[in-house]
Amino acid sequence: MEEKQLKTEEKKATVKVWAKRTGLFLLAVLVALQFFQPAKNNQSMDMANDIGKVVAVPENVHTILKTACYDCHSNNTNYPWYANIQPVGWWLKDHIDEGKEHLNFQEFALTEAGGRFPTKALRQDHQLEEVAEMVETGEMPLTSYTLIHGNAKLDAGERKMIMDWVTSARAELSNNDRQQPAEVTKTEN
Repeated sequence: MEEKQLKTEEKKATVKVWAKRTGLFLLAVLVALQFFQPAKNNQSMDMANDIGKVVAVPENVHTILKTACYDCHSNNTNYPWYANIQPVGWWLKDHIDEGKEHLNFQEFALTEAGGRFPTKALRQDHQLEEVAEMVETGEMPLTSYTLIHGNAKLDAGERKMIMDWVTSARAELSNNDRQQPAEVTKTEN
């Protein structure tokens, strides 16, 4: 009986030692991760190619976009304090990179034709269509973003403002595209 109790106590002591070692190892890894910071998305606030240069953006809508969208969909992110704690900073960088890949409001004028979009205006129209869909369904801004950035939550009125703006912006793009001369593609003989 005493032998069983002794073995049980030895097992508990061994588990405690391994738990302590594992905890210390994980803490050391977490500390080491802090030395590997991802690059920040703070390129510039240059608005030369901003969406407002392509289509009219009322000031109230632009303010909403800057508050609710630009941190992930522009070249300049206002980072929260926890962005410097890894691996959270890497997770944020991934979200921002993915957001900019889909739509960068600051580079909207630089959008190029290609793939299933034969004209620049058609690709831009598609991007605006996606904005409308994401805002209408509540997919954007992300819930994980609005939990910390309460001012980025869109109420029904703000959603309607964005939806109305997207409708007029798409009409403006369509009108501008019809007025542009057809692009000529050179072919080699």
